[in-house]
Order: sequence, then C-alpha cells, then structure tokens
Amino acid sequence: MSQKKISYKNTNNGLTMSAYLDLPNDFDESKQYPAIVITHPGGGVKEQTAGIYGRKFAEHGFVTIVTDASYQGESGGEPRQLENPYVRTEDVSSAVDYLTTLPYVDNERIGAWGICAGGGYTVNAAINDKRIKAVGTVSAVNIGHMFSKGWLGDQDMKDATKWLEYGASARTQEANGKDVVQMPMAPMKKEDTPYTDLKEAWEYYHTDRAQCSTAPGYGTARSLTQLVTYDAFNMAEIYLTQPLFVVAGSVAESKWMSDDLMERAGTDNKQLHIVEGANHMKLYDIPKYLDEAVAQLAPFFKEHLGFAELVNE
Repeated sequence: MSQKKISYKNTNNGLTMSAYLDLPNDFDESKQYPAIVITHPGGGVKEQTAGIYGRKFAEHGFVTIVTDASYQGESGGEPRQLENPYVRTEDVSSAVDYLTTLPYVDNERIGAWGICAGGGYTVNAAINDKRIKAVGTVSAVNIGHMFSKGWLGDQDMKDATKWLEYGASARTQEANGKDVVQMPMAPMKKEDTPYTDLKEAWEYYHTDRAQCSTAPGYGTARSLTQLVTYDAFNMAEIYLTQPLFVVAGSVAESKWMSDDLMERAGTDNKQLHIVEGANHMKLYDIPKYLDEAVAQLAPFFKEHLGFAELVNE
C-alpha cells in the first residue's frame, strides 16, 4: 500500500481540498480498481481515524481517498471549522467527482464509507448520488438528530430550539463584525460530559492518543442553524437502495442511531454487525475493535464493488 497527499478542486464550492490517496499493494496504473470515499467525523481530520481505515481498505486492494472536509483540516474555506452538514454531504460527492477523473478507478465500482458524523454524511450522499454503489458506516451518527434528540436519543426535540437561537445569534454577531463564535465539537475537558462515549472523545481529540494540530476540537456556532434540523437519513426509506453495512459497538451510547439507520434504510441488502465490548470511540483506533470492523467491511465492499477481477484500461 502506498499513500500520497493530493489536492483537488471541490466541484460544489470551488475550494481546494486536501486529501490522502491510498493505492493498493502491487498497484498497476494500467488497470482499473474499485475505490472507496472515506469521510471523517465532525471535528476530525484525515490524519485520524478516517486515515487509519483508508489505509486498511487500501491494504485489501481498494483505491481510497480520505479528504479533509471543506473549511476544515488542510482544505480551504472561511470561516474555519464550519460544519455545514449540506456542505459535508456534497464533499462526499465531490470526492466521487474527483475519483471519476482518475483513469485507474472504475467509475462503476465506487463505494463510500464514513465514521461517526462522517457515516451519516456518507449515507446522505448515497441517498442522493447513485454513483455510490455500496455504503459502509462505523459508529454512525445522524448529526442533526444528535443535536435535536441528544446523544442518547431521549431529548424532546423542541428543547433544541435553544441551539437554533444560539446559532442565529452567532450569525448576527459575525455579520456585525464580531469574531466567529465557536462551539465544542467534542468535549474540551473530560468533565464536560456525563456520557462515557464522549469522555473518551475528549481523550481521543485532546490527548496524545490522536490529537492533531489541524483538528482544534471546535466548530462554528453558526453551523447550528443547519445542523439542528438536518436529518442525514432523510428519505432513506425510498432512496437508500444501495447495499449497506453498518458496524456499531455493543455498548456504544450512540448505537440507537445505527439502529435507526437499519430500520429506515430502504435497501433489501442491509447488514448490522455488532462489535462486542466496543463503545463509540473504541472503534476509532483500538486495534482489537477496528480490525474486527475492517474484517467485516472489506468482504462486503469486495462483493458489491465487483472486486473479483481488475479491468484492463
């Protein structure tokens, strides 16, 4: 497996995107390969969990592209750390656009995979973009419902009105010359949350475990005016027709969102794999759990992206 850092123009917003392109062992540019678009969590970057999965899938013979989101990481755009879910969804399709320009990628064998909010964005992209032939998620989060229903899914959605008001206030302040208003994308301190999953999110993003200079841990509060009402699985009952493979931890507090995806997905070909003992965050980078997820997902993508034979150019 070889990796190279690339940049390309986002066909949706014109921004310059930064990505890792991972190529399989014994890569032969005269052949065509199946490819997978890899999407990172909200607040994450390509150097973290998404990059690990990208390399793992490349080791199984896929071309993978792991892209920093628009306005985040080393990709372009202002304001920095914008987390507009509609932009994030379009980032997936823009990465597909880029893959179709590569002569060694088979345009009929492109899949998409995402983790945490990246899983939700991946699903939403697949609902809209039928160039995506197979969909995989790990620790999937429907980020809109995370805000409107809470991390455990037990919050009255009307209570999230306060977040809409906060986001609107942030926009007004910024429009009148104030600094960009920030909000945490993961707990900035361990004691900031009562939830086990999110205490580990603090550890992941803010200690030597996985902290990265391009992932500061905050987003823009103005994003709340899009996030709260966003449903990553909108119309999945009708339009999510591609094969789907969902991985979740048995003790993940976020598992209800993977369960919701399984229930709502319209495809007849959908599978849920539970990793025993894993919570939300352990599937990010703990080898015991991550390797089990890859061991399930790689055969799924091989089956549904026609991996059996490489096609001569």
